[in-house]
Amino acid sequence: MICSQTILTRAGQKHMLGQQTDSAFPSASTREDFVRNLAAVRARIAAACARVGRAPDEVRLLPVSKTVDEARIRLAYDAGCRELGENKVQEAMQKWEAMSDLDGVRWSVIGHLQTNKARHVARFASEFQALDSLHVAEALDRRLQHEGRSLDVFVQINTSGEASKYGLAPEQAAAFIQALPAYTSLRVRGLMTLAALSADQSRVRDCFVLLRSLRAQLQQDAPHGVDLHELSMGMSGDFEVAIEEGATVVRVGQAIFGARNTPDKFYWPDASPSSDETV
Repeated sequence: MICSQTILTRAGQKHMLGQQTDSAFPSASTREDFVRNLAAVRARIAAACARVGRAPDEVRLLPVSKTVDEARIRLAYDAGCRELGENKVQEAMQKWEAMSDLDGVRWSVIGHLQTNKARHVARFASEFQALDSLHVAEALDRRLQHEGRSLDVFVQINTSGEASKYGLAPEQAAAFIQALPAYTSLRVRGLMTLAALSADQSRVRDCFVLLRSLRAQLQQDAPHGVDLHELSMGMSGDFEVAIEEGATVVRVGQAIFGARNTPDKFYWPDASPSSDETV
């Protein structure tokens, strides 16, 4: 079943897959706004699950707080957010330090990581969803052992074939997964992808179908200790389709915090083109 939804391009243009516009992402500036937006997202998750006979508690909502200031994140926390996803390590670490007084917050790094930033992730993150390099795996493992910590990780797969996106090619995944048990501080939980940036919903859906199919193949020969149960796929513009195709984690930012007024490249000049998609 095809859901009615909006996908925003990185240029801020709208591709209409239904009748929604930017009003689908109302700004949240009060605790009540966040309560409303969170309830609306959870209702959409429940509806998507119902369409395919899944239970809503099979899907974890990861609110994405990139570019959101501390004051509004605190309001989201008061409204019930206990998980926060961030694309950029430096921004995430600054927020973690500034909000260390908040109990029970779990920080997830969901963007590309350079090896020289691994030491920061090892200090504060509970989860890293964009693992696509053994060099990064080695750097994280070394720093995690130094910190006496472990880290949940997702292997990022480039299911769209777009050069602007990070992630392993699907055919590289099996060998990569087989190498991961060597890094004992990493707890492999599953796979992650970003769908194609396209107005063609069938192309978006195909990316999610490919990740689910790849997971099934990889599970047959997964090494001991490697758990590939989780599928992190779907963002504000396409999470309902992702749920219909098996997502267990959806990364939702704008539908909770409100539409961003400027593209990510305004904040981070070195941002990859794909990072402006509708998280």
